[in-house]
Amino acid sequence: MMILRAVVRDFTNTGVPVGSKALAKQLPIHVSSATIRNEMAALEEQGLIKKTHSSSGRIPSVEGYRYYVDHLVKPDPLRPNDIDVIQSSLGGDFHKIDEIISQSATILSNLTSYTAFTLKPELKDSRLSGFRLVPLGKRQIMAILVTDSGDVENQTFDVAGDVDGEQLEAVVRLINDQLVGLTLPEVLRKLQADIPAKIAHYLQSPQGFLDIFGDVLTRAAQERFYVGGRLNLLNFSQDSDVDSLKSLYSLIDKTDDIASVLGQPSDKISVRIGNEMTNDALRNFSLITATYDVDQHGQGMIAILGPTRMPYSRMLGIVGAFREELAKKLLDYYRFYDE
Repeated sequence: MMILRAVVRDFTNTGVPVGSKALAKQLPIHVSSATIRNEMAALEEQGLIKKTHSSSGRIPSVEGYRYYVDHLVKPDPLRPNDIDVIQSSLGGDFHKIDEIISQSATILSNLTSYTAFTLKPELKDSRLSGFRLVPLGKRQIMAILVTDSGDVENQTFDVAGDVDGEQLEAVVRLINDQLVGLTLPEVLRKLQADIPAKIAHYLQSPQGFLDIFGDVLTRAAQERFYVGGRLNLLNFSQDSDVDSLKSLYSLIDKTDDIASVLGQPSDKISVRIGNEMTNDALRNFSLITATYDVDQHGQGMIAILGPTRMPYSRMLGIVGAFREELAKKLLDYYRFYDE
């Protein structure tokens, strides 16, 4: 499979179909052109490479990329300046987990020149550590919710004219007395059970407030993806059709849709190629995903979306090193926050 490795490497580097003469110059041992042509014919028969209409050279098929990734590829070690870029970019003074995860998507897209996704560590064990309401004037109130992991969510809303400050303060005390220390899923369950009746003692029409509190709580608990390098898609998309590009951008901006594309977290670095992804908009793309582990704070995910013709060795090296550096940064943040 030395020939297949060389075909993939050459094509991902140049984008030009590979002929036997070009291969002969690249192979580490001397092989005759006739032998190379015979080997290429055998690889074509197996469906691992294919001929293009415009050239006598060959390019890898999806099956060829798959075999290469599964059996032949080795992650490249990171270049020294790559490590410097990652560490310096993650070395800033961040005040929220979301800021670190958001910046990570930008760093990863800059390193790879592809579109990057980052998902913050799962929040099922996060606990409510505080809730407050801040008057903004003109009957406007900001609801602020804080978790024990340092996440802060807020939302502004209008209060009815018959609700006064004392009533709202009583509701805030009730929530902090009854719900602080519970996990976010537990708080959501109690919001559907006994909390509404208790709030009704203070507010004549509690549903509006409950909707606001529930919305802020749900946003704090939900999975959240950040996207870096959206415009990079235009650099390697093979489809110039406007409707196809619109559907591609719509896909990456919808949390539920992109969550289904990224799939379930796996401890291994995963590569999916072309039609291995269920969404037809991604038929000419490859997706590399990896989890990062933040001890008791859970697992998050990073991913890059690029062309099937991506340099897999380099991309696997970057993703592998990046998830380690991101995990270190988050562990440092949590340790600082817990002190």
